[in-house]
Amino acid sequence: MTTTPSAAVDLPASRQLVDGAWSEAPVALGIDLENPNTGEVVAQQRASSDADVEQAAAAAWREHEAGSWSGLPAEERAAVLESVADAMDAEAMRVAALESFGTGAPIGTTAMLAAVINGGAFRLVAAQLREGLLSRTMPGPTGKDAEVHLLPWGPSLSLVPWNAPGPMAAHKVASSLGAGATSILKPSEWAPYGTTVFAEVLDRALTEAGVPAGVFQLVQGGPHVGGSLVNDARVRAVSFTGGLKGGRDIAAACAPDFKPAQLELGGNNPIVVLDDADLDRAAAGVVDLLTQLNGQWCRALGRLLLQETIADELLTAVLGRLAELRLGDSLSPQTQMGPMVHSRHRDLLQSRIDALVALGGTAHATTPLPDDPALAGGNWLAPTLVSGVRSEDATEEIFGPVASVHTFATDAEAVALANGTPFGLEGYVFGGDEERAMRLARQVRAGGVKVNGSTMLSLNLFAPRPAWGLTGQGEEGTVETITFFTNPRVVGVENLSAADLAALAAAQS
Repeated sequence: MTTTPSAAVDLPASRQLVDGAWSEAPVALGIDLENPNTGEVVAQQRASSDADVEQAAAAAWREHEAGSWSGLPAEERAAVLESVADAMDAEAMRVAALESFGTGAPIGTTAMLAAVINGGAFRLVAAQLREGLLSRTMPGPTGKDAEVHLLPWGPSLSLVPWNAPGPMAAHKVASSLGAGATSILKPSEWAPYGTTVFAEVLDRALTEAGVPAGVFQLVQGGPHVGGSLVNDARVRAVSFTGGLKGGRDIAAACAPDFKPAQLELGGNNPIVVLDDADLDRAAAGVVDLLTQLNGQWCRALGRLLLQETIADELLTAVLGRLAELRLGDSLSPQTQMGPMVHSRHRDLLQSRIDALVALGGTAHATTPLPDDPALAGGNWLAPTLVSGVRSEDATEEIFGPVASVHTFATDAEAVALANGTPFGLEGYVFGGDEERAMRLARQVRAGGVKVNGSTMLSLNLFAPRPAWGLTGQGEEGTVETITFFTNPRVVGVENLSAADLAALAAAQS
């Protein structure tokens, strides 16, 4: 029998870090975790206990109140984060392999993300601290400067999903620690492996730098654990990436105490292909955005919008490219797309395809499934485009390599279709006349819109990544996520005399 690369992965136990002590998460949730490539059961979902969660919140609050981390000068925190970045770089490929195994994403993608983001996020935050992001001065009324300090709200909670947990954890945790917040991380119970090792590397680097226990902690589990911490009064800021239901629950829990919540909840992203587009380039972009991270990411293609005159030609080109796509074991370097994260998710996606077909759609899938007997039980789903459904029947995010296809006659119709869902995360426009494409892109209701591009990169490293509509609330970004975890305090000497007050009143009248 063929030995698959994923079969050789050494999985870590589902461990937790609570107040400086590592242990296995004690609660069995009764749900199997699979090797997505083979369907083999490899582990069980586990969770931290209520007592563990209470201890983690208490430790985070203790260190926040003591100022053991927030009280360090920003430059000293920056030096610690730079040492963390070096440690992350050294373990990037180990984390990448675990991410590929846990999520089914190709190792080429997870390796790129781990190499760029896992250490890079900490290095970027350190650079912002050294450049003075958290403090500035402005003139006061009598010539003495007023000081503006960005201070942490308090203990923070970062909740990351299963599709790219390591890089998302790096971005959120690096930002919260940079802000001076004690930080609790909870990864998804569906793919805990890479994030557990990420936390081990982070804890080791922080310990070597003399950072006290309780400044960073890791808990495991599902909605119960996350909800307990969201509702804990000692947790003062919550950053969540995940589904709409979870985001609504978090927003409702945070509202009574006006607790800041950064929510990125996904989207149903449109690609608009205009009649003057380079069709080879557009077809390549469509395939990229349908299959990157196996289509299991928030900025993937959800709806393919084609100008009528080129619709058939473009669809034929896309299906031709998909016919040549290599599905295979996610740990194989030759694989271009891997399996779905879990059989439950694969079955959910198939049910969504079936529902669209029942509404009059035609499913188009040309990618051959793996013929290796060792992969026969894997969670395979060929990338699928569904044509012939009404746009109003395709407004919800599917979160997989599945997209609906719609046509339009005019640019105005394209804008209406693009904006025809309650979501607004990302949009894409392909066109030969860049100014025409830009005019259309400026009208798409989304946090970001790319013209003639399909990479996973931001248009600018320091551009914000905002959310519109049901995509969530708040901005993410190199700077924005750091400042999310903070609140300003303005301090200065006023000492105005009666003459000063009279002069200021006269100047303002």
